[in-house]
Amino acid sequence: MIHPFKTLFAVPLECDSCINDVTKSLQRLPGILNVDADLVKQLVSVEGTAAPSAIVSAIQSTGRDAILRGSGNPNSAAVAILETYTPGIADPVRGLVRMVQVSAKLTILDLTIRGLSPGTYHATVRATGDISQGAASAGGIWEDEEVKDNEPSRGRLGTVEVGLTGVGTVLLDKPVEVWEIIGRSIVVSRYKEEGKFTKNDPDTIVGVIARSAGVWENEKTVCSCSGKNIWDERKENVGRGMV
Repeated sequence: MIHPFKTLFAVPLECDSCINDVTKSLQRLPGILNVDADLVKQLVSVEGTAAPSAIVSAIQSTGRDAILRGSGNPNSAAVAILETYTPGIADPVRGLVRMVQVSAKLTILDLTIRGLSPGTYHATVRATGDISQGAASAGGIWEDEEVKDNEPSRGRLGTVEVGLTGVGTVLLDKPVEVWEIIGRSIVVSRYKEEGKFTKNDPDTIVGVIARSAGVWENEKTVCSCSGKNIWDERKENVGRGMV
């Protein structure tokens, strides 16, 4: 059972009518418990069990964009950008995994991938965060060697179906705490590898799991490093294939 959690989104809101449009669209989603919008700060807070990717899609259906700014409580959220490491790929970014710990021993994973061949893909947490050689250097599946009584390891997250359009989304949950997997890597592949990967291919993607901001931990709209606002960065990331 997935417990309710909070997510925070930056949304360009111009008036109360904008808030009403966004709120109505979100309330049509299954699992939405509460929507709270701040016109001045251009932020929308959502509480419920809906996947963050579904929330973004619902907001975008109103003609407005949305950027995830935080999820869960402090130190309870993580993210991984998934890329292919096959030479010759112009835009290697192929997916994104958002992770939110919603209780003491339960983390949900919102996985979205694009640009891959149709089929069934297996998502796994790997023992290390070394992706210098892509999936080939990420190590074996986390906890596989520690499993007892034939129980599946917590590193085997589940599967996602990619359709003819090359897009796949899934909401998974695992009895893990976010701090246990930060610094490790996630591999998504058509190959159900029992151990380490020996090579990469265009449909095998990998990314390091990094800590992400909790709700209200990240309200900045301008990056102190680049000086760009979040919407300029959004356009650049979409151009790179980020979902």
